[in-house]
Amino acid sequence: MWRTGVVRSVGRSWDGSQELSVELVAASPGGTDAPGPATAPASDGGEAPAVLPPGTIVRALAYPALVGRPQVGDRVSLTVSALARGLGTGGYALVAAVPDHLPPDPPPGPGHIVKARYTPLQTMLLGVDEQESPWHETLRDADDLAGMPVVVADLHSAVPAVVAGIRDRARSLGRPEPRVAYIMTDGGALPAWFSRMVAGLRASGWLGGTVTVGQAFGGDLEAVTVHTGLLAARLVLGADVAVVAQGPGNLGTGTRWGFSGVAAGEALNAAGTLGGRGIAALRVSGADARERHVGISHHSLTAYGRVALSPSDVVVPVFERSLADLGERVRHQVAELIAPRGRHRAVEVSTAGLLDALSAVPVGLSTMGRGLSEDPAAFLASAVAGVHAVDLLPH
Repeated sequence: MWRTGVVRSVGRSWDGSQELSVELVAASPGGTDAPGPATAPASDGGEAPAVLPPGTIVRALAYPALVGRPQVGDRVSLTVSALARGLGTGGYALVAAVPDHLPPDPPPGPGHIVKARYTPLQTMLLGVDEQESPWHETLRDADDLAGMPVVVADLHSAVPAVVAGIRDRARSLGRPEPRVAYIMTDGGALPAWFSRMVAGLRASGWLGGTVTVGQAFGGDLEAVTVHTGLLAARLVLGADVAVVAQGPGNLGTGTRWGFSGVAAGEALNAAGTLGGRGIAALRVSGADARERHVGISHHSLTAYGRVALSPSDVVVPVFERSLADLGERVRHQVAELIAPRGRHRAVEVSTAGLLDALSAVPVGLSTMGRGLSEDPAAFLASAVAGVHAVDLLPH
């Protein structure tokens, strides 16, 4: 669904992104005028699409590197399909063009890696691994992560909790904080700019850099595959620990195999192939209304139990008394995950003290619409994977 609008106000911005308030002034052919302005109605995704007639005020997001930086009064072209259906990571209309103020041509420079390929907003970038990169020779024959711990999660929301666990464990051991790199895969949002969480962790010094791989783009480094992304994290960013997860916006269909987080198993395979120490961060919930996600989500059971062929450490949270029943369920599920093939190793890690560490995270914690107080198990299960990663580092 396309709409034309006029920028009424400019809101907050963060690395690579600009929020706007836009009044819609034209609907698609066949659309009806309506007196307004109104506000775009919310939806849980199960309702019919909202009409979004002229006069509706929508929250929009622009990526200035792709479309330029819209100003108040500018006419903008928007795509609104996800907004109309309430599919909302973020709930935005997305600016596809600012027709009267096209962005300047990029300056001449190296780089021929095209991401979001053959879409109208494809972008040409310098890949860290390509021939024109100053790091090409470093990466050309690189093949070894030298045992670097690689924590893999299937949800973007796990990343700050994993990093919190890393930092808390290092402090408790009196060791310097490890340098952490985030490898963002293309299972969710493609622009890393969409993530306020990544911007916040970078600004706070919690992340030493981001590598966007596959069709994802907008990181500190661009790489073609998870493999070169991991090698770049180690050899270019100097990471001690890598965290791999998709961008915001997990896609699921309620089926065993139809979810974007299946790539978490493939990331563990990449880590093992390159001589890294693969660590599976379990997706756990004690508050999800869907039975298939209570305890360990069926997504983690599939990604780690069926897809991950490289032997990895599956980190099992040992919850304190208030979550003891959930913890027992998780232990049984891990035993079932590992037993059929026996390739992975279960590692139990206490969650004691980690709620305080999670409360100090410099960005908002939210997973599937629930915060730390509503579903502490979700974040604790991610944090213990970070704790274990530090325990694998050389002293």
